[in-house]
Amino acid sequence: MYFGLDVPIHGSFADPGLLANLAVEAEQTGWDGFFIQDSLLSEQALTDPWIALAAIAMYTKRVRVGVLLTAPSRHHPWQLARQTVSLDHLSKGRVVFGAGLGFQPEEFSAVGQSSDAKVRAERLDEALDILTGLWSAEPFSYEGKYHHLDPVKFLPGPMQSPRIPIWIGGFWPNRGPFRRAARWDGAYIGTLKVNGEVLTPAELKEVAAYIRAHRAETASFDVAFAGEKPVSIEEAADTIGPYEEAGVTWWLEGLWGSIEEARERIQAGPPIYG
Repeated sequence: MYFGLDVPIHGSFADPGLLANLAVEAEQTGWDGFFIQDSLLSEQALTDPWIALAAIAMYTKRVRVGVLLTAPSRHHPWQLARQTVSLDHLSKGRVVFGAGLGFQPEEFSAVGQSSDAKVRAERLDEALDILTGLWSAEPFSYEGKYHHLDPVKFLPGPMQSPRIPIWIGGFWPNRGPFRRAARWDGAYIGTLKVNGEVLTPAELKEVAAYIRAHRAETASFDVAFAGEKPVSIEEAADTIGPYEEAGVTWWLEGLWGSIEEARERIQAGPPIYG
């Protein structure tokens, strides 16, 4: 089991330097991952996640880093290819690429992009194919419904082999995101189900079984899940243990309070048990 932090990029957290400092503190206190969110619009101050990740990668040495989650349908996939590979080299191979449809449809419609879920899903699948094609560092072309590439070769390829890990996010019981996740390297499962209820360990076991049933690859597969609230070491075995038994490999905790509360949670360290 790995333990990571799910960190906002808005409000008082909208500062790449601050996020880098928090990531350093997390690394020093034993956390395994420092993941930040992605958003385009907010009523509060907002920072760019890729700029923030560059700062985080520069000042850390061990923790896994990434964005949970990027909506590739809002981006040019060739630009994402450059950003992710550059970040993978900057971090010396510690990047996870988290992807999903995008949580807020208005972030698409407000800037003239389609907010239709089917369109976003189709664009996401095309973007993932293009990303992995460009990551190969071999000549690659593409002709899809939304994207066209003449034969091109992007160098360098990522440090990680065979590729930067791709985690797909979704909310149960929506099946589409988890069929998509089965094609890749991991799933980021929403804390809440579509109906707003917290996903139980038994239900998470159903998700994991569904992914396995649709997975052709035999390589290892990560299942990341964010707890509803911080868990103390004393509570960890009873709270986290059932989720680990159900298939969770990454337990994430969100930092939703003030900067002072975030630092306090980071300094307490991950809820390692057993």
